[in-house]
Amino acid sequence: MISIAGRAIGADQPPFVIAEMSGNHNGRLEQALAIVDAVADSGAHALKLQTYRPDTITVDADGPAFRLADEHELWGGERLYQLYERAHTPWEWHEPIFAKARRRGLIPFSSPFDPTAVELLESLDAPAYKIASSEIVDLPLIRLAAATGKPLILSTGMASIGEIHAAVAAARDAGCAQLAVLTCTATYPAAPTESNLRSLPLLAGLTGAVVGISDHTPGLGAALAAVALGACLIEKHVTVDRGDGGVDSAFSLEPTELAALVVESERAWQSLGSAVIGPRASESEGLRFRRSLYVVRDVRAGEPVTEQNVRSIRPAGGLPPAAAAQVMGRRFARDATVGTPLTWDLV
Repeated sequence: MISIAGRAIGADQPPFVIAEMSGNHNGRLEQALAIVDAVADSGAHALKLQTYRPDTITVDADGPAFRLADEHELWGGERLYQLYERAHTPWEWHEPIFAKARRRGLIPFSSPFDPTAVELLESLDAPAYKIASSEIVDLPLIRLAAATGKPLILSTGMASIGEIHAAVAAARDAGCAQLAVLTCTATYPAAPTESNLRSLPLLAGLTGAVVGISDHTPGLGAALAAVALGACLIEKHVTVDRGDGGVDSAFSLEPTELAALVVESERAWQSLGSAVIGPRASESEGLRFRRSLYVVRDVRAGEPVTEQNVRSIRPAGGLPPAAAAQVMGRRFARDATVGTPLTWDLV
């Protein structure tokens, strides 16, 4: 179990739902603050930003290495610098966004992408850090974030087992005592068929960490399935309206969907229960209405037991239905009225 800003996160707690704003503010602080309100109204637990400037994450260069592939579904052919310029959250916005999130009862934190981002977030007393999938190989950045003593969340999109092991070791060696590791498919949007959620128990075993999902698939299905496989954290991108053209809006949840995720993920967690088979406490009334053998017609002592006067009906109280073969042809020991449970002393 880990704790972020006093909120316990682990297998015995409802899933911790993180709403990722990313670049869905569309370059307007007013929209960023509207997303904060929408996230708070949804009942989600945390709001996450991404903290970088275009020139701290890449350089203003052209050429194949600095462009998305033309066939990319959302950002085909776009230069990295231009994409990050469009998507980044200006550093001067962080303080008002953090402040409003806290006023609305949310836990605000961010993904830093370089040391200057960690410095900014420390000045805002960020309660946790998330390392994005592409940065899982940046071990110096992981060590820097871990050295703050704050809880650390590692996203593992694209990572091999060796890379995950190295990142976890770097975090722990730098002093991270509270670690969560997220399964992730780092494509945007991601196909549910590539989620490989059955790896979640394996990821937990390999890392010894609390596990969760950073989900870029459409809808809620993958996130809810992840809860059934042990996910304690769920991160989804969020927008006020997918139709507004936000940089990540195509795979982001709208506010009503985020609210549904909060409710349904907790229901999914509640439904896991315990590894027991047998009657539940809530089924005690239902047990009274199981089928059993009853007298279904008034009979007198000495009459034979037949299919016309004894049948398997609801409720319980009589002999089990399987006893019918043993009692048929026997004789009643005394008179009985319709609705009398058939017991061994009656035949």
